[in-house]
Amino acid sequence: MSGMFSYRAWEKVWIYRNTFSLGLLNTVKTSVLGILLALVIGLILGLMATSGNKLLKTIARVYVEIIQNTPVLLQCCFLYYYLAFSGHSMGIIATGVVALGIYTGAYMAEVFRAGIEAIPKGQGEAAHSQGFNYFETMYLVILPQTIKIILPPMVNQVVNLIKNTSCLYIIGGADLISLTYSFVTGENTGGAYAPAYIISGLLFFIICFPLSKFASTWESYLKKKEQRVNTAVKEA
Repeated sequence: MSGMFSYRAWEKVWIYRNTFSLGLLNTVKTSVLGILLALVIGLILGLMATSGNKLLKTIARVYVEIIQNTPVLLQCCFLYYYLAFSGHSMGIIATGVVALGIYTGAYMAEVFRAGIEAIPKGQGEAAHSQGFNYFETMYLVILPQTIKIILPPMVNQVVNLIKNTSCLYIIGGADLISLTYSFVTGENTGGAYAPAYIISGLLFFIICFPLSKFASTWESYLKKKEQRVNTAVKEA
């Protein structure tokens, strides 16, 4: 019954479609909350990395290097089992949100740092000369200009986070991949391997492809716009 063209297998997937709906809902919920946490961490670390303070820059660099150079699966397991054995378990979904937020936050930090450093330093100096403090300069002058620069790579990191929710499977999560596995191995639902994983893959594709397409389209638009501006400047 596990064949791709088995009518009974597809019928079983349809009958238990709520399983996939629940998995998708949990994946989306984990992704959204994880993204919000990653943005907060990324922004804070990005500001620290560009603050000019040696201690803050070192802290941000150490965080980024450690998190980026260890697997997200290892971080997820460490966080889940550490909290469980220390008596402070906060649930699988919450653990996934924190683990993915921490992991993606390291990459978001690099995105923010690169965006901030891409803005000419003269703009920050001009803002300071007008009496703006560091945070006012960032909030009113620098960060608004970084949006067009950081948006494409930021969306790519969002897509990666969504796909990384599959790591919750290792700690018995209720995400899409975990519930798909439970479905294909269940006593009453087992056997429909190919249809179940095809549906799971399609659901991920439906979420991730539009985001990836948006990122590439936006990046192409910015490059063409920059070329037009450079051409106009040369002609002038």
